[in-house]
Amino acid sequence: MRTVRMLAAAALAGAALLGPAAPGALADTPTPSADPSAGPTEAGTTFRTAAAFRPGQEATAQASTGDYLYWVFPADTGERPTVKATVTLPRSSLRHGPATWRVDVYDGLRRRQPCMYGMQSRTAPKETGALELACVLRPVRASADAWANDPLPGSYYVRLTVTGLPEEDLGQPFSARVGVDVSDRGGAYATDGALAAPLVPGATTAEIAEAEEAAGRRTAVEAAAPEGGWSSGWWSDRWIWTAAGGVLAALAGIGGYALTRGSGRPSRVPPAV
Repeated sequence: MRTVRMLAAAALAGAALLGPAAPGALADTPTPSADPSAGPTEAGTTFRTAAAFRPGQEATAQASTGDYLYWVFPADTGERPTVKATVTLPRSSLRHGPATWRVDVYDGLRRRQPCMYGMQSRTAPKETGALELACVLRPVRASADAWANDPLPGSYYVRLTVTGLPEEDLGQPFSARVGVDVSDRGGAYATDGALAAPLVPGATTAEIAEAEEAAGRRTAVEAAAPEGGWSSGWWSDRWIWTAAGGVLAALAGIGGYALTRGSGRPSRVPPAV
């Protein structure tokens, strides 16, 4: 009986020692974020290491002034992306002069895409604590000529860096926030034809893609796809406008015939005439 009491006391002492530690162990376990707008908290330093995020999410990063920061997001046919970046600068007491920052966007072929609107580059005076950059791209087309620089469906890289500042300010810490808003431009910018595959990193030939799919592996094109998947490229709302125009033309023809055909042969005219 004495042995049983000793074992029970030892068990209670062990539970008392382990009890306070258990909540701490659970607290150290990371839990996934439930916020759908949360993006990556780090940025890449090259095209190959660009951090991926989707339109509607906000990507953040902390780095040293002078570093090149890269992110990548998908854009599909008929969409017009708007890239926005906010740079939080070091304290004015630590800076020695104004700084010029710039955001550039490249397509899946790493061709720099021009901005239709927005402040792509801005200079922040020494007293400014933050600045905002924006770049509104041209609408993405389903296909284009080989010599054209038109934006095509696939991955788009965002590069943020400082382009001018006093040499003494290099290496100072800063933080950045990047997001992308996408507007659907529809059939106004639709083209006939489509790419064999979107321009994404790691895209391969159709034969290799079919082999990966047969093996149950996810292809690079699928991994880089937007939330709703890639569009087929042939459908756009211009088909609706074309069909509606055809129906209206047919109704106009029927109405014009009904107005111009008259009521038939007048009754006062003899049959033989």
